[in-house]
Amino acid sequence: MFGLADVNSFYASCEALFRPDLRDKPIVVLSNNDGCVIARSAGAKALGIKMGVPWFQVKIQDYPEKVYVFSSNYALYHSISQRVMSVLEEMTPKVEQYSIDEMFLDLTSIGGCEDFEHFGRRLRSHVLATTGLVVGCGLGHTKTLSKSAQWASKEWKQFHGVLALTPQNPKRTETLLASQPVEEIWGVGRRIGKRLNLMGIETALQLARINPALIRKNFSVVLERTVRELNGESCIPLEEIPPAKQQIVCSRSFGERITSKVSMQQALCQYATRAAEKLRGENQYCRHIGVFIRTSPHAQGEVFYGNNAGEKLAIPTQDTRDIIEAAMRLLDYIWLEDRRYMKAGITLDDFTPNGVNQLNLFDEHQPRRNSARLMKILDDINHSGLGSVWFAGQGINTEWKMKRDMLSPAWTTCWADIPKARVL
Repeated sequence: MFGLADVNSFYASCEALFRPDLRDKPIVVLSNNDGCVIARSAGAKALGIKMGVPWFQVKIQDYPEKVYVFSSNYALYHSISQRVMSVLEEMTPKVEQYSIDEMFLDLTSIGGCEDFEHFGRRLRSHVLATTGLVVGCGLGHTKTLSKSAQWASKEWKQFHGVLALTPQNPKRTETLLASQPVEEIWGVGRRIGKRLNLMGIETALQLARINPALIRKNFSVVLERTVRELNGESCIPLEEIPPAKQQIVCSRSFGERITSKVSMQQALCQYATRAAEKLRGENQYCRHIGVFIRTSPHAQGEVFYGNNAGEKLAIPTQDTRDIIEAAMRLLDYIWLEDRRYMKAGITLDDFTPNGVNQLNLFDEHQPRRNSARLMKILDDINHSGLGSVWFAGQGINTEWKMKRDMLSPAWTTCWADIPKARVL
């Protein structure tokens, strides 16, 4: 038996967590550079604000009540996410974090001692009491059914956020699947959903009754597995240890268009630093580094330009200095003057678990001495919360940085932003 715990309107809920005055108010969170809506509270949904709507369209609308708008505060969301996941692990130790606000739970041992929905309500109460956030909980005999149950727990208000699909109650499962659009099934989505609609398959129940071999022939083994899971056959195990990453990408759209090479070097230096930090967090070394830059394809009167370059390293590395040096060399190959660049990024791939490589006497590039110790000290300082160390190439006054004009305080990660309680 699997469970899926999902925080309701996670980004918006984080913004209201330390603001009691915002409880039950319309809240929206914007994407990078305050571009478009990526999260909404229940109050914002009630006003008809849609996901993906550009901010400039939302702010000119006259809503019946004030809408509170926030820039994405990723440090806050990550910190709160870690708290929620830790609390969920207290209730059931075998877990798989699926996303920043979702976690699969192994409930195999629960059924013999407690009703599944009672456990779900107890889980929900524990998370609320510990973190102040509300989670929905779907339970099912497979991961796909638990996902469908979690979807229905939001649609069917009478279950108050907790719904279990058990083999002992097949009628409930059938009713739920009959009401769930096929594109809402975990792993299906709009593109495959449209193809299924053309075949006359519009609900999850209709998909569950299709011959799995036919689905495999016309689609893929992945969708066949989904069909089997909808019928109660567990095909997707719990992954307690996440698989190693095959690639790391660090990129951003700029708050202001970049026109000078120095500014682009600063941006790539920052991205390289962050990518190298992620690489060390994975305990991996990379053997290939890539850089890409591009202008806006929608800018009127400008010719679009986008290009990328890559470099195979002689020695695998996780040293930030090596990655920055390679990025600067690659930028020289693809940089064009008189362009207004809107985005750039760094990619790291071809990973290996160690930095060992066969060298010969005439190799010009030798491994850096004490590299691992220096990078560990660098990471320890930057993760301590007491200060930060950065490379001079990252610059200081960077006007091109991502726009976040409505950024909330870092309530949980910055000493200066910790909420202050006053006794009246």
